[in-house]
Amino acid sequence: MGNARRRVVYGAVTAGLLAGAAGTTALDMVTYLDQALRGRPASVMPQRVAERLAGIAGVPLGEGDEAAGRAQGVGGLLGILTGLAVGAAYGALRTAVPRPSPLVAAAGLGVAVVLASGGPMTALGLTDPRTWGVAGWLSDLVPHFTYGLVTAYTFDVITAAGRPGCRP
Repeated sequence: MGNARRRVVYGAVTAGLLAGAAGTTALDMVTYLDQALRGRPASVMPQRVAERLAGIAGVPLGEGDEAAGRAQGVGGLLGILTGLAVGAAYGALRTAVPRPSPLVAAAGLGVAVVLASGGPMTALGLTDPRTWGVAGWLSDLVPHFTYGLVTAYTFDVITAAGRPGCRP
């Protein structure tokens, strides 16, 4: 890969990373709004994933509240890293494919982040999406589609800002 192409790819991956950060923030905001409006507790699934992965890796989390706190922190970090990674992958993909329509990009990113976050939970045997019901699916899909919308839009704004004659 030549230097010019490498700069394009690095720039697109960086833009995707930043867009993924914006999308992750939007996902978290929609999730917290849902919790506030419906009075529902936070999901324990990220914590359970962290506990299961720590067990598989043989990494002790500690005991009692210390272990729970570590698992909760690691679970949250895994969610953030997932959003950043999906955004970065989108940036890399955008160097190879033409710009999709905003709704296609949002839906694709939403599905990608659902699979990247829910896939491990399902593979670890912690959940079965077939049993979620309509409310469960809506609670999951709305924040993830919001992630997709914000990530796609942010990527377009960041990359348009570097094109001559474009105004963000």
